[in-house]
Amino acid sequence: MTETLERPLTTGTLELRTDRGWLAVCASSALVPGRGVAVLLPDGTQAAVFLDRTGRPYAIGNRDPFTGACVLSRGLTGSADGRPYVASPLLKQRFDLATGTCLDDPARSVPVYETRLTPQTAAAA
Repeated sequence: MTETLERPLTTGTLELRTDRGWLAVCASSALVPGRGVAVLLPDGTQAAVFLDRTGRPYAIGNRDPFTGACVLSRGLTGSADGRPYVASPLLKQRFDLATGTCLDDPARSVPVYETRLTPQTAAAA
């Protein structure tokens, strides 16, 4: 049986806060709950952006601290004890999407970015 992932009802733009302020990264309609998207930030680093099944956005650093590869956006999402996480596609360590802490090795973590969804304006429609 194949599970169908529905897109959130919210339409607008996903933004994340960087050291330069809020940065528009993509239309919320481009995100599929449970799947990540990599975005390039102005400083040359990458963020992994996720939308959970309720439509809540998350953004963490895309670089896996165990391997150095920018792959977290390609990881599998899930939850443990009510905490949403992404598991690295390489070595399977799980990173809390809200805090960036590695659930399997709390001494390791990835950056977390504050996110917001801004509504689509009539002029942009």
